[in-house]
Amino acid sequence: MDVRQLKYFLAVADCGGFSKAAAQLKIAQPSLSQTIARLERELGMPLFHRVGRGVVLSDAGKALVGPARVALRDIDEAIAAMRELKGLRGGRLDLITMASPGVEPLTTILSTFTCDHPDVTINTTTGFTPEDILDSVRSGACEIGVLGSAQPFSAPDLAVIELESQALMLISGHDEDGPAGPTVRREDLSGCRMIVFQHGSPMRALVDDILAEGIQVAIAAEVADRTFILPMVLNGIGRAIILSSWTQSARRAGVRVQRIVPESYLHVVAVSRRTHLTAPAAALMAQARRYSGQPPSR
Repeated sequence: MDVRQLKYFLAVADCGGFSKAAAQLKIAQPSLSQTIARLERELGMPLFHRVGRGVVLSDAGKALVGPARVALRDIDEAIAAMRELKGLRGGRLDLITMASPGVEPLTTILSTFTCDHPDVTINTTTGFTPEDILDSVRSGACEIGVLGSAQPFSAPDLAVIELESQALMLISGHDEDGPAGPTVRREDLSGCRMIVFQHGSPMRALVDDILAEGIQVAIAAEVADRTFILPMVLNGIGRAIILSSWTQSARRAGVRVQRIVPESYLHVVAVSRRTHLTAPAAALMAQARRYSGQPPSR
């Protein structure tokens, strides 16, 4: 098993077929097929099952994906370390975050990190649910994940840093009826039209809890992207639940912000695998610990 075989294997796994993978790798498809066939012979088991014009991973393939990503990333890290010895600093950090924690506290953490490590390239992708983040970190697709959970979070197989807890807030247009004070009770939302995130987000979970309590709210719109929220609220489509970290931006935009009582919180954590982190990933996790006030890991 060599680096080229692992690279070709992951390309087929990610693309779901040999034709797309060959185009991505800029090689002839027969060459790709032969390389995968040799790898399967070496391992003594198939890595893919052919389904129509595409492929799906076999059990052996699924087991190989994570270690293959780790191996290739470790090789890239070794090359980066050698370049650093020659005076060429840099590196790449693959990060996945849910949209809400990606605003804060991740922005503050990355701001300090990039000042200390200006030559590291940060590749950021977005996951919608905590499960998306965990799957990406466990598979090796990303080294670090930032997620928000409605309950205190733990994952015994991963390193977990508790960053902060953020209260959930209600935003409304200033011409909306209802209590005008700094707080609003859940029962005060009866009859309101709500703009909600898709199922799986903690903000949507609170709306679902309110409905389960028998409080009648109407779902006016369901969105996947937080950028839609403020314009829709400002245009009178409905109210929405956001995180306390968005409060300043929301007020600047001209909406009313109120704390919901009893309070609900989003517990924000950073996660990574416990061993074999690249130098940039280890440095970012160290910065996350400093942000949270936790002592450095040993």
